[in-house]
Amino acid sequence: MRINKFIASASGLSRRKADSAILSGRVTVNGKQPSQGQDITSIDNVTLDGRTVTPPATVTTIIFNKPAGYVVSRDGQGSKTIYDILPTAYILLKPVGRLDKDSSGLLLLTNDGDLANNLTHPSKQKTKAYEVTLYKPLQPLHHQMISDHGIKLDDGISKLQLTRQKDGDDVSWIVTMHEGRNRQIRRTFAALNYEVKTLHRTQFGDYSLGDLKSGDSIATEA
Repeated sequence: MRINKFIASASGLSRRKADSAILSGRVTVNGKQPSQGQDITSIDNVTLDGRTVTPPATVTTIIFNKPAGYVVSRDGQGSKTIYDILPTAYILLKPVGRLDKDSSGLLLLTNDGDLANNLTHPSKQKTKAYEVTLYKPLQPLHHQMISDHGIKLDDGISKLQLTRQKDGDDVSWIVTMHEGRNRQIRRTFAALNYEVKTLHRTQFGDYSLGDLKSGDSIATEA
């Protein structure tokens, strides 16, 4: 296993931060500073900040129903983070994708890097579904623009599939998409002068939120 992947798995750091820790001399392998791309074997002793670390023996993946008001980060910079409310057994797990602070719903966390890559790589085109509530009814023309033609954003065209949550309700929508650009749903509606009131993810690939309560988590098959 490459050293940056080893450190990331053992510490909860991202691979980018693991690389930084290696470059800054915080990591040793058998008492020596390692090279950036060094492979780690089962007999190597690896330390981070003077403490021996090792990846978990088992693969764990959980579904977490993220409440609104929490950031998906270890460093909230003054805001509450999901790690403030996750059970201690899951604090080393890393999120698969993101939900912004004001959004809620299904968030996957895992220590399985291959699974995370499979779910987030653009080539995989995983379906994501959200329950979205607007502050005002969506006009039919704007519905058509979003679904059929897409809306031009700074980072490209955004096309979303929209389905009413119930007949005659033009405020509450189920939004289905295959991308995952930063705040894409909010920005798409904002481009047409609509503000999102609530945004709640219910599906990510083969994973569904079901009846899991807000703030709760459950282990699932990876």
